[in-house]
Amino acid sequence: MHILLINNSPIPVYGYGGTERVIWDLGKTLVQLGHRVSYLVPDGSSCDFGHVLPIRPDAPWEGQIPADVDIAHFQFNPRTELSRPYLVTEHGNARKPKPLPLNTVFLSRDHAARYGSTEFVYNGLDWSGYGPVDFDRPRPHYHFLGKAAWGVKNVRGAIKVAKMAGVELDVLGGDRINFKRGFRWTLSRKIHFHGMVGGTQKTSLLNASRGLIFPVRWHEPFGLAVIESLYFGCPVFSTPYGALPELVPVHCGVLSAEAAALAEAVRNNRFDARACHQHVVDHFGAERMARNYLRMYERVLAGEKINAQPPVIQGPARELPWKN
Repeated sequence: MHILLINNSPIPVYGYGGTERVIWDLGKTLVQLGHRVSYLVPDGSSCDFGHVLPIRPDAPWEGQIPADVDIAHFQFNPRTELSRPYLVTEHGNARKPKPLPLNTVFLSRDHAARYGSTEFVYNGLDWSGYGPVDFDRPRPHYHFLGKAAWGVKNVRGAIKVAKMAGVELDVLGGDRINFKRGFRWTLSRKIHFHGMVGGTQKTSLLNASRGLIFPVRWHEPFGLAVIESLYFGCPVFSTPYGALPELVPVHCGVLSAEAAALAEAVRNNRFDARACHQHVVDHFGAERMARNYLRMYERVLAGEKINAQPPVIQGPARELPWKN
């Protein structure tokens, strides 16, 4: 099968990445499974296992899909019907209830349900690219991982939990002084800001963490930060929103919308780092994701519509309750 992966961000990933990292690992694994992969992505992209074509967002999609492509896989809504077989992965939470294409899949069971759908494929990552986990290394700090300037990620709540628990916190994805979403200036010397991190700097920090403090205030469609942290043996202390209950079983963390409850769980952290690691290796690897997408591709190529009705987001997804 020849699969065309389409996205508006360049590859490969040089920083943190999100969708870009997922579709890179998806494409690489599809090739390992015997398929041919091409990417339709912005100029400047490169790939050593697949052909790269420059995306032209203002041009018709039909003319940008090579004739020998079996299925086009969009990472965003193409906003038009195509005569060629295609699949769409919705990666976020829409702000307005606009219908999505019938052939849209989501990132988790909860994500799909909030659009009135049952169709989803969990993200997976190629864990070999993250290197080994050092379970014997001292782990003096906890961490937050995400775009701290984005209010729904609730870095303020993570800092509050760390202070209440009396632990030090590494903030991966934010700065000490922030003006972007309202002024925030964190004085505590127990809170360490590392800015946007990637590569060996990020893996080194995760290898030295005792757990992820992640009290998000929106319905996480999936949560790559969660599975990356679990891979490094870090239990998760988070709110119970979106996909979090699907990613974090009881032996891998605690979910609560109250800072005091999460702080108590952090103070009493006795979770098994190796069990956290094994959970994501078993359930959220790139090969499982690729095989699940192949099933979706086969359904589309057989003429099936993935959803009977156009999916539409239902209910609020942001600023969910948080007791600080």
